Amino acid sequence: MRAVDAVMECLKAEGVKHVFGIPGGANLPTYDALYDAGLRHVQCRHEQGAGHAAEGYAKASGQVGVALATSGPGATNLVTAIADAMMDSVPTVFITGQVRTDLLGTDGFQEADVTGITMPIVKHSIMIQDPLEIPEAIHEAFHIARTGRPGPVLVDIPQDLSRAEIPYEPVDSVHLPGYQPTKEGNTKQIRLAAKALANARRPVIYAGGGVVNANASAELVELAMSDRFPVTCTLMGLGAFPAPHDQWLGMLGMHGTRSANYAMDEADLICCVGARFDDRITGKLSEFAPRAKFIHIDVDPAEISKNVPAHIPIVGDAKQILPKLCAEYRALDTDSARLDGWWERVRGWQEKHPLGYEDSEGSEIKPQYMIEALYEATGGDAIVTSDVGQHQMWAAQYFHFDAPRKWINSGGLGTMGFGLPSAMGAKVAMPDEQVVCVAGDGSIIMNVQELATCVTESIAVKVFIMNNGYLGMVRQWQELFWDGRYSAVDMGSSPDWVKLAEAFGATGVRVDDKAELPAVMKKVLEAEGPVVCDVRVTPEENCYPMIPAGQAARDMVG
Repeated sequence: MRAVDAVMECLKAEGVKHVFGIPGGANLPTYDALYDAGLRHVQCRHEQGAGHAAEGYAKASGQVGVALATSGPGATNLVTAIADAMMDSVPTVFITGQVRTDLLGTDGFQEADVTGITMPIVKHSIMIQDPLEIPEAIHEAFHIARTGRPGPVLVDIPQDLSRAEIPYEPVDSVHLPGYQPTKEGNTKQIRLAAKALANARRPVIYAGGGVVNANASAELVELAMSDRFPVTCTLMGLGAFPAPHDQWLGMLGMHGTRSANYAMDEADLICCVGARFDDRITGKLSEFAPRAKFIHIDVDPAEISKNVPAHIPIVGDAKQILPKLCAEYRALDTDSARLDGWWERVRGWQEKHPLGYEDSEGSEIKPQYMIEALYEATGGDAIVTSDVGQHQMWAAQYFHFDAPRKWINSGGLGTMGFGLPSAMGAKVAMPDEQVVCVAGDGSIIMNVQELATCVTESIAVKVFIMNNGYLGMVRQWQELFWDGRYSAVDMGSSPDWVKLAEAFGATGVRVDDKAELPAVMKKVLEAEGPVVCDVRVTPEENCYPMIPAGQAARDMVG
């Protein structure tokens, strides 16, 4: 069969049912093979949108997301999505077309060295040089993308090789001698970690997106409940531990709760699971958790001690390690009363510094209230995607995620324009779930063309735009740290979001009265098809609390 037909057989063998992409000259053979393949192809309007849709699909389902693009600009348009998937450890496979092998290196039409361009932002890349390599390469790509620390894998296929006739034999298994991720964790280290937890007087469990990726949320809860361990999660880890919960401190980090950040600052032991101590969490690294010893559980050995030295490093899969750690801890003779004083301190912070805001007295909609109203309207039962900015942080603070894979956003790369296409991918993956996108007026316009995809493909996402007329987070920084010199952050009044939604064939509504918001949200959620709801909120509201960049957790403001 043709090599591209073998690609389709490999995709089906990997359990792929949906792919996102756009055809072009160099990947025309791939699209010809798609014609008969029986896979659902979602024709996006921009390759970046296709890449983020594949990410949303992967994050919502736990399956590998797939995006297709042609050579040259098609492939380079995927770069942001590939980098995003790398930063957030999203299992994705990107298959790009390439110019014919006789044109490689000649600056041929739509030629770009996509493997070279993406080398620093992929987990692995494969440039096909012989059509016989293709079946094995596709299966290797999926194996690498989903195992160990998940991530993006690129497969670049020259057009002439994709059309070649090859003898296709199904690939039963993949064995890569140089790639054998550690899963089980070292038993001795796990026992040391259990003893450290038993001796700790001020412990905190700090969980990240790795817990979600490992499908280890139940195991995390089990560990936390083996004693009265306080738990905090990163932005990417929200939902890994159910909120609200008696042991839940809230999110930590730059816009986390004071309770979580103060607890980290005063902890004597921090058990980090599937997180990487990035700068949004640590603030000033030299002053981060100065009294703490660190247990660091991570599937990626490169993350251990990268930013913060681990006293007890454990490399492996959280789903396998956490039950062992829990069993070792329960086998010890522990005194739960040792944590009484710690919880008294934590409860003091929670009572003195609850998340809160000053609500408006009139009809004005505060952005925090918008998220609270959305939480009430959905009953907390929705997959929520977000763009990047103030609205993202408010959604993280005020929408209480009680399960994993319900919160989908761009954490590491912080990609504006992520929300709508990722919601589209999540809805394709989970068609029976309510999927809502919380967007900013500055972010949504960056990939708003995907509304056309939602309409054409009948993907019923509900988009709630937190419209404050600004690039809100940049404006906040300019107000607080740049003497209020607002430079290039005013978004003006264009476009009219209702008319724009209608131009795409979607439904558009606008609300600017607090009293009307809950009812409008209910109607939007109940409506058929994609809907854009333009919510006019307080223009210059700031997102607090906040750790100023480069400062310590104890220096939170707001």
